[in-house]
Amino acid sequence: MSMDKSLKRKGGMTRTRCVMKRSERIIKMIEDGKWKDDQSPYNLPKTRVLKVALKKKVKKEAEAEVADPKKK
Repeated sequence: MSMDKSLKRKGGMTRTRCVMKRSERIIKMIEDGKWKDDQSPYNLPKTRVLKVALKKKVKKEAEAEVADPKKK
């Protein structure tokens, strides 16, 4: 049975996850140099997902306005 369109969430999972999927953890361990070739893909340590804070573009616009106020 399918779910009605009005009941579905638009953004899917909008909150941050606390751990990564198995494949994501393996990739992260390879990048960090913690993965061994003979290691089993099961019983991996949990890896937290870090939140990335984006900087606002308001500062750049304000600086450009101060540098050249007639540019508008």
